[in-house]
Amino acid sequence: MPLIDMPLAQLRTFQGLNPCPRDIDEYWDSAIAEMEALGTDCELVPADFQAPGAKCYDLYFTGVGGARVHAKLVKPTNYAGKRPAVLEFHGYSGNCGGFAGKLAYACAGFVVAALDARGQGGASEDPIPVKGTTQNGHIIRGLSDPDPKKLFFRSVFLDTAQLARIVMAMDDVDEARVGARGGSQGGALTLACAALTPTLNRAAPSCPFLCDYRRVWEMDLAANAYTELKTYFRYFDPRHEREDEIFTKLGYIDNKNLAHRIRARVLMFTGLMDNVCPPSTQFAAYNRITAPKDVKIYPDFAHEGYPDSEEMVMQFMLEM
Repeated sequence: MPLIDMPLAQLRTFQGLNPCPRDIDEYWDSAIAEMEALGTDCELVPADFQAPGAKCYDLYFTGVGGARVHAKLVKPTNYAGKRPAVLEFHGYSGNCGGFAGKLAYACAGFVVAALDARGQGGASEDPIPVKGTTQNGHIIRGLSDPDPKKLFFRSVFLDTAQLARIVMAMDDVDEARVGARGGSQGGALTLACAALTPTLNRAAPSCPFLCDYRRVWEMDLAANAYTELKTYFRYFDPRHEREDEIFTKLGYIDNKNLAHRIRARVLMFTGLMDNVCPPSTQFAAYNRITAPKDVKIYPDFAHEGYPDSEEMVMQFMLEM
């Protein structure tokens, strides 16, 4: 089998390279407290699109830093009592998509909430000012600010957890039966949501982004979704004199360093030919998860959709 990364046996034990800040848990415990202080209030606006058997809404809430955050919400109408729910997270720079694609889960009885990541291709705002560059990408947004709380993905990770709490607080949702799913950046946000939401039941990340930045760098794959890492060094640390400092700061928003907090059951999907989010970076996070877990391997597939994965994820969620 051709290889772009480690052999599979080595992937299954790889623990990652990116440094972990010593105060990682204090950092995120403080962040969660800040987010939870905002409560679970939200605004529901009936959407222009409606379909038989479901009610569709635009959902808005106030996230950390005062951001107005948007999600699409679909509620089934053909079921009584408290329902399971699934949270959906989209790929880098995209948006949460249309309502029609969410009807399959609603038809199966799920409440569906799909987040627009702030500052990307959807309706969520990104109002938090930072010092230093915001050039070319969100990974490096806040990296030059002396306050690590200004890292862009801290806010997005917290938005996923806040949306989870909002959905869990809904009268028609069984808070013990809530799962999360997504691919690429959506896979990263699925892992982050699980790490910051200890009561999440299921997490189904596919080819997750935002894992083990230093491994990406050492594989010379700071391109595509990770290209801003190379750009940042070229402009702001051309001799790599601050390399350890930079990768340690990125460690706050590295899912490898959050994975030990996950309590949800995890089902991950990985293509061994993925040169966008290399398999070793994904396994660096996966191998640190102590909760029940499984990974589906696609030896000949890259950073793309995987055959039968949608059906396996739905079945995984239905098992709740």
